[in-house]
Amino acid sequence: MQKPARAEPKLEPDTRHSPVARVWDPFVRLFHWSLAASFAVAFLTRHSAQDLHHWAGYAAGALVILRLAWGVIGTHYARFSQFVRPPRTVLRYVLDMASGREARYIGHNPAGGAMVIVLMLAMLGAAVTGYMMTTDAFFGVEWVEHLHDLVGNGLLLLVLAHLGGVALASMRHRENLIGAMVSGTKRAPRTGDMN
Repeated sequence: MQKPARAEPKLEPDTRHSPVARVWDPFVRLFHWSLAASFAVAFLTRHSAQDLHHWAGYAAGALVILRLAWGVIGTHYARFSQFVRPPRTVLRYVLDMASGREARYIGHNPAGGAMVIVLMLAMLGAAVTGYMMTTDAFFGVEWVEHLHDLVGNGLLLLVLAHLGGVALASMRHRENLIGAMVSGTKRAPRTGDMN
């Protein structure tokens, strides 16, 4: 007599230990790439195509204002309360980076959070000074033009520093942060990771 075939137990997926964490919501991702595109267009048309330059600047300013609101009412990782940290914490993190022992963060790390704030303030400064240059009160005023140029060129340096930080964090933590800003997901937390 033949024994009946033993049924293999059906394994249920362990949803408690998902291989990915949902981090960046659709608004944050759309904001990020739209702001990057607006800045690129505005910067590349700064000496030509003035209408396009103006509209790209207005778009960047509007995006920052929307992001400021989303930083208060948005999802967990989009909120300023989640990633804006005191200067001492940011400095400690930068020193840890210099020694190669910085923790991995699921959301923005302290340096990345500080960069988000600086980039948004600089982008808003560029948009405001650019708008001022189109008004009767400030049209042709030299200090406004110089300030606008200074902020615009400073923004380019900040963007390059941001890209360098993204590349460094991606290598150090073996994680594609550019891909995460496309998909919205990052590798799930592991022991020692910070939320």
